[in-house]
Amino acid sequence: MSKVEIGNYLVIDPEICHGQMTFKGTRVPVDTVLTFLAKGYSVDQLLRSWPELTRPALEEAIFLASQSLQVRYAAQREVPVETLL
Repeated sequence: MSKVEIGNYLVIDPEICHGQMTFKGTRVPVDTVLTFLAKGYSVDQLLRSWPELTRPALEEAIFLASQSLQVRYAAQREVPVETLL
């Protein structure tokens, strides 16, 4: 597997954190940061906890996670014909 850059701030590199998605130039896993966000930590708290991260990098991770969910569950949002009758 080779290095894959995702957006401007995320990367999957088999040489870093066993190939987990991280923020470029760091060893901070994206899923860890998103989990803290889901548990109620604010973006400001996360930036204080990981000073190597930037607000645009966090915003991109949140946006891409949102887009991923939209694509993943798009088929389930389609309304069956029977419910329209």
